[in-house]
Amino acid sequence: MATLVLLGALDTKGDEYAVIRDRVIEAGCDVLMINAGVLGDPDYPIAFSRADVATEAGSDIEALVAAGDRGAAVTAMAEGAASVAQRLCDEGRIHGILGMGGSGSSSIVGRTMQNLPIGFPKLLVSTMAAGDVSAFVGTSDVAMMYSVVDIAGINAVSSAILGNAAVGVAAMAAAYESRVPSAGTRPLVGATMYGTTTPCVNTARATLEALGYDVLVFHATGTGGRSMEALIRYTPNPPMGRFSRGNEISGVGIWVGSNSGAWSRRRTISESPFRSASTSIEPGSPRKPCSTILLAAS
Repeated sequence: MATLVLLGALDTKGDEYAVIRDRVIEAGCDVLMINAGVLGDPDYPIAFSRADVATEAGSDIEALVAAGDRGAAVTAMAEGAASVAQRLCDEGRIHGILGMGGSGSSSIVGRTMQNLPIGFPKLLVSTMAAGDVSAFVGTSDVAMMYSVVDIAGINAVSSAILGNAAVGVAAMAAAYESRVPSAGTRPLVGATMYGTTTPCVNTARATLEALGYDVLVFHATGTGGRSMEALIRYTPNPPMGRFSRGNEISGVGIWVGSNSGAWSRRRTISESPFRSASTSIEPGSPRKPCSTILLAAS
């Protein structure tokens, strides 16, 4: 049976989390609850108390409460929650995570989710989901659902939304638990792409796939480029078992056009397996700017 983490401020949202817990259990998953709130623990059993989370971050819960510094408390509890969830994931004890709240809780839950592997189910129900969510999602695959109303009691609106969130992430966790990991034997290639460079990248992708590479294409919107860099330069957790901490790109690198980014590992087409492709791309031509960067990991 899949196990789902419920993470949040159980000091102020304990009743709401109790309802979510029951919905998740009804959907067929076990529940493991982590309290990231500093003011108290709920009146029902949980796996990790506020003191446990603070200790995980090298802090003392009573000292955090006495200091009265909300920013410092959020930072410490986010660090502790991320560490706890990371360990549980590494041990294979959890198969998904669900959190909810406003700006403070979303910061804690989002920070924790960003540290978990790509492909690991993550759902954040937040009052902040209708605005700029980059701080909560980062370069990971965090799914966010707008709560419409504040997380303040169970009513006709919140009951429906939180119920959908519980059932949805429970299904994702069950699927994750039963998923057979990919062997991941093919070397990886990362490529950035704009709409105008799609023909170029598609040609490169087809050629590289025929040569035995697994090509990951990222939309070069800014976030897409940062996502590729995160996977190449520093990956806190291996997404789908393919990357390791501090994995550095190696092997073949291909740089096409006049991208403004500076990359330490790049070669012209003539020095790579791509040289055999039939294409009109002119490497290094200032008259044909191209957003495409391809890097291969062996």
